[in-house]
Amino acid sequence: MLAPLAERLRPKNLDEYIGQTHLVGPGGILRRMIDSGNVSSFILWGPPGVGKTTIARIIANTTKSQFYTLSAVTAGVKDVRDVIERCRADARSMFSQGRPILFIDEIHRFSKSQQDSLLGAVEQGIVTLIGATTENPSFEVIRPLLSRAQVYTLKPLEAPELQTLLDRAISGDEILATRDVKVEGTDALFRFSGGDARKLLNILDLLDQSTQAGQPLVISDEVVTRSLQQNPAAYDKQGDMHYDIISAFIKSVRGSDPDAAVYWLARMIDGGEDPEFIARRLVILSAEDIGLANPNAMLLANATYDIIKKIGMPEGRIPLAECTVYLATSAKSNSAYLAIDAALAKVRETGNLPVPLHIRNAPTSLMKEMGYGADYKYAHDYPGHFVRQQFLPDRLDGTRFWNPADNPAEARLADLQRSRWGR
Repeated sequence: MLAPLAERLRPKNLDEYIGQTHLVGPGGILRRMIDSGNVSSFILWGPPGVGKTTIARIIANTTKSQFYTLSAVTAGVKDVRDVIERCRADARSMFSQGRPILFIDEIHRFSKSQQDSLLGAVEQGIVTLIGATTENPSFEVIRPLLSRAQVYTLKPLEAPELQTLLDRAISGDEILATRDVKVEGTDALFRFSGGDARKLLNILDLLDQSTQAGQPLVISDEVVTRSLQQNPAAYDKQGDMHYDIISAFIKSVRGSDPDAAVYWLARMIDGGEDPEFIARRLVILSAEDIGLANPNAMLLANATYDIIKKIGMPEGRIPLAECTVYLATSAKSNSAYLAIDAALAKVRETGNLPVPLHIRNAPTSLMKEMGYGADYKYAHDYPGHFVRQQFLPDRLDGTRFWNPADNPAEARLADLQRSRWGR
């Protein structure tokens, strides 16, 4: 039986790999690991079809270490313990050529107890862990494991990368290379792919299978759109529609449309989406898109997340709906989101600027003699619990990172800041 196009074109080495140049391009951290053979524990975080499993397979093909694979969908604690015991035996073997590597696909599906069973082996150096996840590791991976594995973020493929993939499929695939392929337009193909290499190749597979033998295989915006409308995908909480629906949900809340937001919420609930995933997105929305315009939004979103963990479904649909409507109808602001991104950009631009002496900590007499903490003004000793003094490094004194948005709550904060700082 012929393998799907996505599997036939799966890269076998980094030279065939498309995308993620920040990780596998020249000088990239993962390329250096793979080329040297010195692989340390890490977790790959990114949407479907961007090359997480492929990177693991390339490591499996190139490393001299024993390589084991588990899928968190099917593996239990016993499976984890069994493979760790095999890794322990490999590590003791006189024929061992390096620390065994364990790849766990969809590691976010592992329970806390399953992740705990990995911790000792990773900590003791018995095994090198490579995990792959489509979910935010901060929420899905236990903190002790996160502290022992670097997280690398993979990005959706850009249009030039999708074009490279399309060209390679047409010219290099054993089936498509024999077809008369006419590319009349790629906008729809790239749009429906959504930066997902596997999705693009699956669409090509669909077009190929729906074109009669001997007829040209036409790739155009009209043909792609018509073919996909005739073959609608059901909601797949682990697949592509998962990202399309959550994107529509987020944009509806951000766009202050409670009816659309509740509709997309219903689509996710009816499709069996993890309610905790939805609740986490509401927490993120409350901070990113509502923020200081209504700080109570974050309190309600966090309470919703706690409630969902306590009561589950189907009752959980009610607090999810309540929070969704509240966030959608709330005033919006992304000023805090913009402020931290601006500050991070400045930190990366200017490096580790020294802390002004007067606000440094001075726990020892030597530090006091060196001027640490000298002339610091304790705010509570002054009227209104405020006194002007410099808090930013000298080079950044006077720099603004937070700019209040146009809403009543932040207007009051802006007035207070102007009265304090005169700006």
